[in-house]
Amino acid sequence: MRLENKKKGGMAEGDMTPMIDMVFQLIAFFMVLVNFTDAEQNKLIKLPSSELAKPADTPLEKPITLQVTDKGMVLYRGRQVEPVDAEGQLGSVLDTEVSVMQGRGEDHTEATIVIRADGSTKMGVVQKIVGLCQEKGFEKFVFRAKQDTKKG
Repeated sequence: MRLENKKKGGMAEGDMTPMIDMVFQLIAFFMVLVNFTDAEQNKLIKLPSSELAKPADTPLEKPITLQVTDKGMVLYRGRQVEPVDAEGQLGSVLDTEVSVMQGRGEDHTEATIVIRADGSTKMGVVQKIVGLCQEKGFEKFVFRAKQDTKKG
């Protein structure tokens, strides 16, 4: 008995549905990530411009973001915290951060305080915030500014 090898003249086509599904899942995943990073920013804060400002090389491991408005109010996780002294709300917020980190077995001195202060904020207010954070045992600080891309 003789078998004939018959070839079809058409091209083989693959099913693209799984690939399209995966692309949409990746797009949704990255959209969610972008939304989380936007949560750490507030539209009320107009960062000062600086020629020395540059994007961070690596993401911070344990950031605690404090935002300071032009009126000197501190925003923490989207809510207003006042006044800026050890007995005030900011002091208790920092105490809570310390206890949560210690409860997880982490060293709170490894956390980085990220200060996003409005360009019109008085330096004395920022100094008080830094001093309060140092009283609570925090040692690492990062100050945010807009990168000034103007070349003179």
